[in-house]
Amino acid sequence: MTPAPSCPDGDLEVDAPSTPWCEKHPFFAGLLPSAIARREMPVDTAWEAIGWWESRRFAFNIIVGCAGLLSCIVAVVVAIAAAVLFNSDYGLPDPPAFGVIAIAIYAIMANVCYTGGWIAELIVRKAWPLEADKFATRSFSLGLTFSILLSLTPGLVIGAGGILGLVGHLIRAAHLSR
Repeated sequence: MTPAPSCPDGDLEVDAPSTPWCEKHPFFAGLLPSAIARREMPVDTAWEAIGWWESRRFAFNIIVGCAGLLSCIVAVVVAIAAAVLFNSDYGLPDPPAFGVIAIAIYAIMANVCYTGGWIAELIVRKAWPLEADKFATRSFSLGLTFSILLSLTPGLVIGAGGILGLVGHLIRAAHLSR
């Protein structure tokens, strides 16, 4: 069989003349060759694999933290708008210290899950040594993407709730003014 064309990162070839998966999913193709997820040289030892992951932990935390900060900003803007416009406490946890505790727990759990990435790679390295480097770059990229989306979710939910609350208030106000 003729191998199919490979992805831009050149690490995935299949034994069928079909389109590579990365051309079918351009979002993921953009993640794989990024500098943060690239592995320039194959890793030979478990310590090198752990070192590869740990050298990216700070960047991971900054990126996910920025997404979380954006969610917090949206929540605060919605809470201020709800307080000013509707005399409501929508968007803020009760008590407010709960929000700080939730953020700290989320940060700790994100790092526990990040550690799971290199643990999974070590398992894959034992079971399928030739696939370990591909697994590492892909699992890092997908884990980072998932973590960003998860961090943005509270802001999206609170923001959508705030917008729906505002629309509902405006509809009620228009209805009552008739």
